[in-house]
Amino acid sequence: MIEVYSWATPNGHKVHIMLEECGLPYRVIPVDIGGGAQFDPAFLAISPNNKIPAIVDPSGPDGKPISLFESGAILLYLAGKTGKFLPADTHGKYEVLQWLMFQMGGVGPMLGQAHHFRIYAPEKIPYAIERYTNEAHRLYNVINKRLGLSPYIGGKAYSIADIAIFPWLRSWKNQGVEMNDYPHLKGWFDEIASRPAVQRGVEVLASARKPLLDDQARENLFGAMQYKRH
Repeated sequence: MIEVYSWATPNGHKVHIMLEECGLPYRVIPVDIGGGAQFDPAFLAISPNNKIPAIVDPSGPDGKPISLFESGAILLYLAGKTGKFLPADTHGKYEVLQWLMFQMGGVGPMLGQAHHFRIYAPEKIPYAIERYTNEAHRLYNVINKRLGLSPYIGGKAYSIADIAIFPWLRSWKNQGVEMNDYPHLKGWFDEIASRPAVQRGVEVLASARKPLLDDQARENLFGAMQYKRH
């Protein structure tokens, strides 16, 4: 049984959804990032960047245990383990991988900044809010254009590219976006949201997540605790 060290965030949900889609047995170990659990030495041993998610698979390559951090790497590993959601042909595989990298290098970091400056930052900085809200609109437009040409983000079939991007778009209101402005994207979003495995995946740890109401939680997520040597 795969152990999943995670929390109810878009990056966590990427892995929860993939595990549900693949039908792999797994056990969730909550890592309360507001409470500072990401700095525990036991977690840092498998996730040295102190970020969720991370997994431990006791039945890894050649039957040996393996631990992995970084959600994109975990999606690739699970796709390789199961032979699902990543095309076997070289052309199709790289078509999907470019959109997976688009999520990892653009969608995740930029929409994360939009969340931060629009919702969480203690000081509302107009320049930052405008910059990242505009970038959110740009990214949504890129995805919308892609989905006007292709039924799924990575090509003709549902793949890890869709699994990676979908959780980040669930908070479109917080990103200053109106989903109805992007009709191709909205049709895709509604289809993905209706998948039973996706519905199960986004509920993992959802009830455990708490609002950021205290200074210590903000410190753990955004403050000096992030930069302290652990």
